[in-house]
Amino acid sequence: MKIIKNIGLVIFLLGLSIFTFSGFLGEYTVDANNLSEILETNLSDRAKGNGLVEIYTEALSGKTFNNSFQISSIISSNYNEINEKLTAAQNWDKVMYDQPSSWTYKIIQSSPSGLFVDSKWLMFFLTFGLSIIGGIMFILPNFKLYGPEGIRHDGTFQGADTNRGWIGIITFIWLVGFYILLYFYPQHIVNQILTVDGVSRGLSGNGSSQWFLYGFMYCCVMTVMAIRMYIKYRHNLYQVIRTTSVLFFQIAFAFIIPDLLVRFQMPWFDFKNAWPLNYNFFTPGSINGLIESGGIGYFMLFWGILLTLVIVPVMVYFYGKRWYCSWVCGCGGLAETLGDPYRQLSDKSVKSWKIERWLIHGVLAFAILMTAIMLVKFFVPSFHFQYNVAGVDISPDGVKSAYGFLIGSIFSGVIGTGFYPVFGNRVWCRMGCPLAAYMGLVQRFKSRFRITTNGGQCISCGNCSTYCEQGIDVRWYAQRGQNIVRSSCVGCGVCSAVCPRGVLKLENGPEEGRINDNPIIIGKDNIELSKLPEIK
Repeated sequence: MKIIKNIGLVIFLLGLSIFTFSGFLGEYTVDANNLSEILETNLSDRAKGNGLVEIYTEALSGKTFNNSFQISSIISSNYNEINEKLTAAQNWDKVMYDQPSSWTYKIIQSSPSGLFVDSKWLMFFLTFGLSIIGGIMFILPNFKLYGPEGIRHDGTFQGADTNRGWIGIITFIWLVGFYILLYFYPQHIVNQILTVDGVSRGLSGNGSSQWFLYGFMYCCVMTVMAIRMYIKYRHNLYQVIRTTSVLFFQIAFAFIIPDLLVRFQMPWFDFKNAWPLNYNFFTPGSINGLIESGGIGYFMLFWGILLTLVIVPVMVYFYGKRWYCSWVCGCGGLAETLGDPYRQLSDKSVKSWKIERWLIHGVLAFAILMTAIMLVKFFVPSFHFQYNVAGVDISPDGVKSAYGFLIGSIFSGVIGTGFYPVFGNRVWCRMGCPLAAYMGLVQRFKSRFRITTNGGQCISCGNCSTYCEQGIDVRWYAQRGQNIVRSSCVGCGVCSAVCPRGVLKLENGPEEGRINDNPIIIGKDNIELSKLPEIK
């Protein structure tokens, strides 16, 4: 079995390496007609007036380059050189404020040649195929190697991969690097995007993009790591069903259905993605796009509002945040599969809890402010304000862009997933997700969900606190026999799954008695009640 694991690891690393270094394979030949169309469509009048069309045409048209970095360097260096001269001469009316990355991506995207264009399915197999096969071969033998059913803690805090060792640091660097390229420099992963072009055309009828690549990777990673979850938690039916649920909602509702909608000329729409996690839902562009789509668009608009204002709080009342965070949400699904090996790294300190409260509710306030501005702009198109504070553009579109950059990209992507091997698997869910903050307020004050504890059976092993991905010191509650009703709890149930004495139980009961302020205090010499019950 160990031999199969080692062979699987080699195959996985081979597929991952080919995928990682694909950007340096093949060539890029810039077609003159494509280049002309892209430049005419994407360059601003100022850029055209400064001669960039002629400069780029001479430097790029009909030429072949070894990698995307050469093309990108030519585009950015010429742009910056002209701008620097204009600034030095104080020709402010000619200074350009474009984003060269937008047309850089389109030029490079239209230029690849070689294996990634001529043999897409071969490259798909050499990247995704080998990675998936190798990952499954590495994981499946654990069914026998783990031995009898139950949780194994061996090496958790000694492993180089699970305790911020060298493997964990390399994984951290790879994830952060990939997210930075995905969000900000997609022109350098064009070959990787082409590996899934055949899948994209078969599903939506369109060529692949960086977002299709990400969605496909997301589903593949969750599927392979779900197999690991099934093996590790096979003694716990709740974990098996929960893993199946998040996998289904991610693959069906966040990946397949939205692309099939596009294939049938309907708007791309994720029916499970509620505001404010879907922070673009109430923007003028999104609302107008749905309205222009006719009946299906009106239904999507109605469903999004219903999901946010009615379904989410009602479901939280009956079942707690777990119905979404641990059973439906794609972010939670990735955290529970890919992130499971890192759940013990979450910080349980009081300081971390204080930071968490300020951060997550601050993001919620930011989301509400941004959405309110966007709604005013939708109903009053002439609404506008413009301020410049320390070089920062404060305007309706500026606020939205700031939210998208800081929260939608940096926090949820680069930090939220990239930092799994360093800070644990629920950094985003715990510290930044505005939907989690919204549901947490409902769960804390108006919900039937709680985790009950049996303090008399607790042996203070600490497994529950160790594996709480949300940084809750579960043992502290268990020792007191006190219900856990924390707003941050996502009801993943792992604390219960790793408890050797069955102390913890996830329940949906009546609100009365849910918050029990009369816990059992276990001292050194005796057991006493913090408050005696009334004698009737």
